[in-house]
Amino acid sequence: MSFAPVDGARAGMLTPSSNTVLEPYTSAMFAPFGDEASAHFGRFRVVEISMSDASQTQFQHDPILDAARRLAEALPRVIAWNGTSASWLGLDKDLALCAAIEAETGVRATSTVLAYDKILRAMKARRIGLVTPYLDEIQHRIIANYADQGIEVVAEERLGDKGNYSFATYPAEQVGAMTRSAAKARPDAIVIMCTNFRGAPEAARIEAETGVPVLDSVAVTAAHCLREMGLDPARVTGWGSVFQRFSDIS
Repeated sequence: MSFAPVDGARAGMLTPSSNTVLEPYTSAMFAPFGDEASAHFGRFRVVEISMSDASQTQFQHDPILDAARRLAEALPRVIAWNGTSASWLGLDKDLALCAAIEAETGVRATSTVLAYDKILRAMKARRIGLVTPYLDEIQHRIIANYADQGIEVVAEERLGDKGNYSFATYPAEQVGAMTRSAAKARPDAIVIMCTNFRGAPEAARIEAETGVPVLDSVAVTAAHCLREMGLDPARVTGWGSVFQRFSDIS
């Protein structure tokens, strides 16, 4: 008896070392594809989110590129920086990082914040709600960066936390309550900006209650990667409308 080899589409995910949410959530989102697609993770050190020098040096290219080289050995179709640092450091940071990853590995590269840019443009969103666990100094920079792109943050919720590991300890119900509060302003979409925050399990329920699209960072990254690998994100259900929205982008 002979068997065909199993060699599905693989997404490499660059993951903050202290993140405990994105791996299990991403794997669950990829589950409907069975052996057709899988996600694989490479970590580099991220333990604090603030504007301190120590925090900013976490996002220098060398450790990220080292993790990307290791991921490339698994022959992925795409490598994604599954993190949101460019939301406060600037979109140009992820454009430069992705160019460096592609030059180093020969693999197409993207990121969470580039995925947000794609979906918000496709939705023609100009008024958003913003939900994060971040400090004021981080939140204000995100709001300013969106303003530079012509997007107004009309409602925002934040926890004022700087410890990346701790972001995952807030229950999904708490993230959901923050998201419902932001929905009261009737934005074009709500952005849950953090890949170590438990927003994805609440997204579909809140969308049904409020009619406002909820764009969680882990879900946005997964949907974008599936599309980049030539798979239909709409096959993923139960995590909000973002998968159908990426499927519909022309």
